[in-house]
Amino acid sequence: MLYRFKAKNTGDVVMLEPNGRQVLEIMGKDPGPKGIVLVAQMPAAIAALEAAIVKEEAEERERQAEAERKAKAGEAVSINPPPGVALRHRALPLMQMMAFCQRQGDDIVWGV
Repeated sequence: MLYRFKAKNTGDVVMLEPNGRQVLEIMGKDPGPKGIVLVAQMPAAIAALEAAIVKEEAEERERQAEAERKAKAGEAVSINPPPGVALRHRALPLMQMMAFCQRQGDDIVWGV
């Protein structure tokens, strides 16, 4: 399944199901097959995504710092790359869409 986010004055933002579901859950929306982000909800949704991005990046920095500490101490270090594309990169197009739609007064819908 794909999530296709649409608004009156922008191009569509398309996400694969796992990424769209994650972003919607962070925003506090039901990740169902259809939905809407009202203009009034956009500031809180953007703030929630920004907070989740900061948290993910802090966790990644801590993971890297721990690996460096172990390596310096001569301990075995398991090299686990970060999981795929960062939230910052996945969420940015939708965050930009919300910022634009908020200025224009347009709601965003998906599944319609």
